[in-house]
Amino acid sequence: MTQIKPSLEEVQNFWNARPCNLKHSNAPIGTKQYFDEVEERKYFVEPHIPAFANFNQWRGKRVLEVGCGIGTDATNFARNGAIYTGVELSSESLKLAKQRFEVFGLTGRFIEGNAEEIDELLKGETFDLIYSFGVLHHTPSLNNALKGIRSLMDSNSLFKMMVYAENSWKSAMIAAGLDQPEAQYGCPIANTYTSVEIHNLLSNSDLECIEIYQAHIFPYKVEEYKKYKYTKEDWFDHMPPSVFNALENKLGWHLLISAKAYR
Repeated sequence: MTQIKPSLEEVQNFWNARPCNLKHSNAPIGTKQYFDEVEERKYFVEPHIPAFANFNQWRGKRVLEVGCGIGTDATNFARNGAIYTGVELSSESLKLAKQRFEVFGLTGRFIEGNAEEIDELLKGETFDLIYSFGVLHHTPSLNNALKGIRSLMDSNSLFKMMVYAENSWKSAMIAAGLDQPEAQYGCPIANTYTSVEIHNLLSNSDLECIEIYQAHIFPYKVEEYKKYKYTKEDWFDHMPPSVFNALENKLGWHLLISAKAYR
């Protein structure tokens, strides 16, 4: 029996119904307080993001974010002086990202579109940084998206992305039926990748991987987390920080990749 693969439209409908990080604050959606609390919670739970993005490195540079969501990282690129462009599949997420820029008086360009067609959306343009965090594992063909991204790079461009790691604590828990769901739960497409697969995909798109590492194990009890309480699972609560950090470095859910175009 042939299995029907989920479509991009199904992915779009999923994220339109539940924009990522939408419930990171109880404040009225769209207010300054709301956006501030969303950012605080996101970077508290995922503290590796600012170091990976290096927001302050891109002042005066052309930054393209593939999958901007509701605009947390977008806001920080723009705050630090980047010439920002965001592409997003979810129209509902895009509305909030635009509203966020208005609330904070920031300048940026937002485009609704599919990552696999990004070369057509931005044909003829190049960017100093192309950045995608937690998005490209939701597209049907990462290979197609990477080829499009490559077309928007020159020899000095940097590409940075996060995708889910196959060799990870979370992937093992999912396989064992022990995982507690997070944001991606129920998404029609949520692929995982090994380092070898990423190297091959990049190489096939004329991209050279210059750094790859893992980070992020979600340590909190999900039901408590939903109530804005940060209670760690018992096995993580009793683990020394150095041991937990070592575990994240080896079995983190986030596979963080930096690449350049082959010269």
